[in-house]
Amino acid sequence: MAYQHILFDLDGTLTDSKEGIFKGFLYALSEFGIAVPDLKQLEAVIGPPIDQSFRQFFGLSEEDTVAAVKIYREYYKETGLYENEVYPGIEELLKKLKKEEKNLLVATSKPEPFARRILEHFDLAKYFTFIGGSGLKGERNSKTEVIRYALKEAGITDTADVVMVGDRKHDMIGAQETNLSSIGVLYGYGDSKELLDAGAGQLAKDTDELFDLLVKL
Repeated sequence: MAYQHILFDLDGTLTDSKEGIFKGFLYALSEFGIAVPDLKQLEAVIGPPIDQSFRQFFGLSEEDTVAAVKIYREYYKETGLYENEVYPGIEELLKKLKKEEKNLLVATSKPEPFARRILEHFDLAKYFTFIGGSGLKGERNSKTEVIRYALKEAGITDTADVVMVGDRKHDMIGAQETNLSSIGVLYGYGDSKELLDAGAGQLAKDTDELFDLLVKL
């Protein structure tokens, strides 16, 4: 079907933010004497809420997690968010979708102020009617909560023509829990198995294929 309202994840879907996120985690973990010899280990931290990653993947206590998140954000807000680049074809995709009169929104687990700054930095904010993310004080601490928030703020009550586009299982699970269709993109940080196991309705290998899936009847 053709979708009218399209929610996009940010990291791994619109931009390749790996460098800044990795450096932010390394910076924070070093304060706790934790080394990460294999950077591939850090790929799992892109997608879930940051506090969950510190606890789940590095075993930090609740108290240390709060401190680690603060240290990470000190680095990220000044430097890390700019260690980032837009995926090839994304701006052209957004332009074409706007020409099709689609309503574009962002739903990311990244703190909303950071997401807005990144999209403004790359001059992409103009394509979106709403940019929704997590709160800096722990609000909306799951992709499901972020999606619900974005739908509410955008005044969308009928989800029949709404789709969530993302690259990780959290995006697909969030879509299922909010009764949305979903499309997993394969150029980001998740693979087809992760996305399909999490309930992805369709997969797109690149932005051209994604456009076709979003506008076809």
